[in-house]
Amino acid sequence: MQNSAIALPVMGCGTWAWGNRLLWGYDETMDSELQQVFNHCMAAGVTLFDTGDSYGTGRLNGRSEQLLGQFARDYQGPQGDRLCLATKLAAYPWRLTRGSMVKACAASAQRLGRVDLAQLHWSTANYAPWQEWALLDGLCDLYEQGLVRGVGLSNFGPQRLQQVHRRFQERGIPIATLQVQYSLLSTYPVTELGLKDTCDELGIKLIAYSPLGLGLLTGKYNPQTILPKGIRGVLFRQLLPGLQPLLDCLGAIAQARAKTIAQVALNWCIAKGAMPIPGAKSLIQAKENTGAIGWLLDAGEVAELDRVAAGLDRVMVQNIFQSR
Repeated sequence: MQNSAIALPVMGCGTWAWGNRLLWGYDETMDSELQQVFNHCMAAGVTLFDTGDSYGTGRLNGRSEQLLGQFARDYQGPQGDRLCLATKLAAYPWRLTRGSMVKACAASAQRLGRVDLAQLHWSTANYAPWQEWALLDGLCDLYEQGLVRGVGLSNFGPQRLQQVHRRFQERGIPIATLQVQYSLLSTYPVTELGLKDTCDELGIKLIAYSPLGLGLLTGKYNPQTILPKGIRGVLFRQLLPGLQPLLDCLGAIAQARAKTIAQVALNWCIAKGAMPIPGAKSLIQAKENTGAIGWLLDAGEVAELDRVAAGLDRVMVQNIFQSR
């Protein structure tokens, strides 16, 4: 594979739910509709699909990559030449060498067919900073050996990002992307850490994962509705009672724009200069997600959403691996 610039779309598609029974209730009967999700996203210009080698619960570990690879091989529609298969390689405790990253990427490529963008799934700076450098060197090796077209990071803050960027720069390797948990319910990496400014300075595209707050920003839930089971339900019961001001603000803008609440929440990420990667388990969800592109909130609407979000008593819990 030759290194070449990756064409990054305005919005991507996250595939965390594909194979995850615990949090998202996946089962194999969903596969045909997931393929429709893939086909619709591609045709709509949502050509980056983000997965991870740790995705899939229990015996379904790797299922997300397997499905994505299958759908990519079967796809015959438009924009196939722009497809970007992005996977995140986990910083497992037993991955200690640069060679372990190369081996992990080879396993992902076997499931996916190829890996275009390889990313370190999380920073170990908070608990084992010494482990991280070997894994990062392995990412560089992947790029230098032409095994991937680009490399990226996930859950890194600006201080750590600057350090990593200097190390990569010494080897002449660009960092294409950095993804963090970013939404109207999770502005910490940007507003408090200043991460967007650092990314802009270094020429790195910021990717927003969980841009809909695990579904809290879709407008489909309130304290009186049937909530998701498991961990999501627990979180929803904690956060929903205090979210009404933000949901009302999103709803007013959505009505004025003839859009949905979810589409406004996704477009807010785009207006902030980030690429959201919402997930979709159904064609209906995929179509709603792609309705968030092709238009843009104005500065006043963004400022009002920022104001209301800043006044919330509770927000989404931060990823414990997010470094500073």
